[in-house]
Amino acid sequence: MSTKMFKSTFAGIAVSLALSFNAIAAQETIKVGVLHSLSGTMAISETTLKDTILMLVEEQNKKGGVLGKKLEAVVVDPASNWPLFAEKARELIEKEKVDVVFGGWTSVSRKSMLPVFEELNSLLFYPVQYEGEESSKNVFYTGAAPNQQAIPAVDYLMNELEVERWVLAGTDYVYPRTTNKILEAYLESKGVAKSDIMINYTPFGHSDWQSIVSDIKKFGSQGKKTAVVSTINGDANVPFYKELGSQGVSAEDIPVVAFSVGEEELSGMDTSPLVGHLAAWNYFMSVDTDENAEFVEQWQKFIKDDKRVSNDPMEASYIGFNMWVEAAEKAGTTDSEAIQDAIIGVTVPNLSGGYATMMPNHHITKPVLLGEIQDDGQFEVVWETTGLVAGDAWSNFLPGSKDLYASWLKPLECGSFNVVTGKCAGAKQ
Repeated sequence: MSTKMFKSTFAGIAVSLALSFNAIAAQETIKVGVLHSLSGTMAISETTLKDTILMLVEEQNKKGGVLGKKLEAVVVDPASNWPLFAEKARELIEKEKVDVVFGGWTSVSRKSMLPVFEELNSLLFYPVQYEGEESSKNVFYTGAAPNQQAIPAVDYLMNELEVERWVLAGTDYVYPRTTNKILEAYLESKGVAKSDIMINYTPFGHSDWQSIVSDIKKFGSQGKKTAVVSTINGDANVPFYKELGSQGVSAEDIPVVAFSVGEEELSGMDTSPLVGHLAAWNYFMSVDTDENAEFVEQWQKFIKDDKRVSNDPMEASYIGFNMWVEAAEKAGTTDSEAIQDAIIGVTVPNLSGGYATMMPNHHITKPVLLGEIQDDGQFEVVWETTGLVAGDAWSNFLPGSKDLYASWLKPLECGSFNVVTGKCAGAKQ
């Protein structure tokens, strides 16, 4: 054999061995996809969730990983671009070969990703409150459904603050529109007249709130107690609250209860115009439990900032991650089908001193808390449910949904079973 041929053969063997070594090395880690916007209008909320998953991965690796393998986080940035979420999800699953993805915030981002996860039979843990009206075999909804946030918040305003007129203000996309559709039907079922309900939508990143706040003031000046139910998302909240303050709208006059404003959003705002306004969540940083104190300490140490706050979607990420770990250990594999079977009924601690359980409809049990904004950017809990509330995939207040039931337990395995017809409504989701 010539020297040239020998070198060529040796090089080929070396490349082959390197590829084999890389393949073996890849098998020694379990890849975890992290799919949150790190730029664009939603970065204000989503970057923290990326860091939360990285912290949880690091902590799990300290415990030995999962099934004897270390976890490897693969982070991508869909940049608040909703179609890009689908593209990045496919990249994570097909190219990066992740076993699970934690990601999304807006419902339009989830709707964009959903067909990809179903097509490729991969797993998405979605950690943010949403509008319901969905149950997928491939998605685990660890944020609140409307019956775990919106409905209890309205009940509190109606029963405790005697609110009679309602402003439903939201960002113009799926979550606010569907949630407000549910709330409008719920309010009417409680005897509220259509004329006492004002609905308004604005685009993402909306900044000029002068005329809208003026309209809200006028609507609230008719002699009936008025409140704003806010599904305004992202960085549009900053100028909204500023305008309320500029026009002298206080919490005593027209209280605002928000579903998308938490500690993280408040940390970048002048909270003086917000004091006394409300937010409905399933967790607040101010909750006084040993579990929460440990989590906050761990978070601030990881992020190297003892001023950083925690919030509800972080707890939902924490719950979902721990449920996935427990289901994988229970199943003995990270295979999607096995996790889907093993995770139903899995129960893990929440940060409020109780437990969260994964229900057959892929939603979890949660407490519901109403918090009043304080001048330090934290919340004082003013009301909470006496027990845990199981999330409803389908609303009891919408004609097309009230007869639907979701369960991924065998043999039903249907995300939209019609209890009247006895059939799975449409294709199995």
